[in-house]
Amino acid sequence: MRGKFWPHVRALIWDKATQMFQEEQARTMGEDWKAITPERRELRQAGYFYEAKLVILRELYYAKKGDPSNGDF
Repeated sequence: MRGKFWPHVRALIWDKATQMFQEEQARTMGEDWKAITPERRELRQAGYFYEAKLVILRELYYAKKGDPSNGDF
């Protein structure tokens, strides 16, 4: 039986990592930028997967527990 949490979260992480990669490419390449879809290996090696994992898990945590800036803790 497959889990319900991690397969869904992993997909969100890959999407976020790709988005972060493309945003940085657009920022740094200027007019020469083309919407290149990176390979997963590239996302892992460049650290985008790890950063995206932190962002997504933080967002899920705050969505479940409430945003600390609102004083919900």
